[in-house]
Amino acid sequence: MILKASQRGGARQLARHLLKTEENEHVEIHEISGFMSDNIHDALQEIYAVSQGTKCRQFMFSVSLNPPQTENVPVEYFENALAKIEKETGLEGQPRAIVFHEKEGRRHAHCVWSRINTQEMKAVSLSFYKLKLREISKELYYKYGWQMPRGMMDSKKRDPLNFSLSEWQQAKRLNEDPQALIELFRECWAVSDSKNAFAQALKERGFTLAKGDRRGFVAVDYRGEIFSLSRKLDIKPKELKSCLGDPKDLPSVAEVKVDLVRRMTGKLENYVQEVKNQTQKEKEPLLRRKQVIRNHHRKQRQNLKERQEERWKKEETERFQRLPRGFKGIWYRITGKYKKIRAENERETENCQLRDRDEKQNLINRQLQERQRLQKSLNEFKERYQNQMLELRETIAHYVEIGGTPPPPKEKALTQAFEKGHGQELY
Repeated sequence: MILKASQRGGARQLARHLLKTEENEHVEIHEISGFMSDNIHDALQEIYAVSQGTKCRQFMFSVSLNPPQTENVPVEYFENALAKIEKETGLEGQPRAIVFHEKEGRRHAHCVWSRINTQEMKAVSLSFYKLKLREISKELYYKYGWQMPRGMMDSKKRDPLNFSLSEWQQAKRLNEDPQALIELFRECWAVSDSKNAFAQALKERGFTLAKGDRRGFVAVDYRGEIFSLSRKLDIKPKELKSCLGDPKDLPSVAEVKVDLVRRMTGKLENYVQEVKNQTQKEKEPLLRRKQVIRNHHRKQRQNLKERQEERWKKEETERFQRLPRGFKGIWYRITGKYKKIRAENERETENCQLRDRDEKQNLINRQLQERQRLQKSLNEFKERYQNQMLELRETIAHYVEIGGTPPPPKEKALTQAFEKGHGQELY
C-alpha cells in the first residue's frame, strides 16, 4: 500500500478536494471523529480555528493510502494501516476524517488529522514522517502478501522515467503520454553517435534539434512545443554539450518556428485535428458506459444503505423491547438477568455491525471488478490513440520534408479493429 503524506494548511481547498465528485466516480465519508462538526468542510475549519491559538501554519496532516490495483482491500486493512501511522507519528487520539475515493476501478483512502494538541496548544511534531511511512508501507506489503514495487525494494531500481509536474502539464496539452515522449527522446539518443545523427533521428520522428533561449539544446515539435533535452534525457547540460558540441551552429527556437510555419500546410493541421475528432467520437460510447456504470453503482450502494438502515432500526427496536421496564426491570436488575440481556444485546449489535460491513464490502468488490473490466477497454483505447499519435508524428515529419500529400489515415483501420474486438463486450 503506497502511502503519500504532507503537512499542510488550506482547510477549504482540501475539503473541496476530498469531496470532489467530478474526478471520482464514488466518494464516501467513512469517519469523522474528534470534531464537534459532522461534515468535512466544518471539521477541517475546526482544525483551522484551533490552530489560530498557535503559530502553526501547517495545521493538518494528510495521508493517501493506495493499495495495489489488482487487490480487493477490505476496510479493516485501511483502518489497521491508519492505526499504525498514528502510533508511529504520535497522532493517536487526534481528531481525524477518513474519505474513500473510487476512480477507474481503483479504491483508495484519504485521512486528515489535526496536528494541534489542544491540551498543550502546540502542533504534534512529525519528524522523519516520510521514512516512517515508507517502512509502514513495506510492512503492509509483506503482511498481506502483495507484490512490492521494485522502486520500494531498492531505491536504485526506481522508474527512471519519472517526470515533473511541468513535464506532465506540457504533455497533457499535447494529449499524449509523457512517458512515451521520454522514451521517444531516449530512443533517439541511444541510436545516435553524433550531433548530426541525433538531429536526424529527431527529425524522422517530427522534432527539430535547436538552440534554446536559456537551455543549451532543445527539441521543437511540429506545433512549436519546446522540450528540454537535458531533462528528457536526464543528462546534465555540460555532459550534453560535451557529446553534441556547441549549440551555436544550430537554429534558434524562433528560426525553427518560422521555418515550421513556412513548411507546415493547413492540410496537415487538418489531418491532425481529424484524427483527434475521430478519436473523441469513438471514445464517447465508452464514456457513456462509464457514466451508466457509475450511476448504477451509486444506486446499488444507496439501496443497500437504505435496506441496512431499515433493518437496523427494526433490530434495535427488538433489542430494546427485550429489556424489561418498571418493577419487572428492577427485579431483573436485582437478579442479574438484566445484565445478561444487555450483554446479549451488545454481542448481537456487534455481530450486526460486522454483517453490514461485510455486505457493503462484498458489494464494493463486485462493483470494482465490473469497473475494472471497463477500464481495461478504456486503457486499450488510450494506448491505441497514443500509438496513433506517435506514428502520426513520423508521417507528418516525412511529408513536411518532401512537401507531398499525406496518405489516407491508417487510424481508421485500427479503429475498426478496435470496435470489432472490444466494442460489443461493453453492452
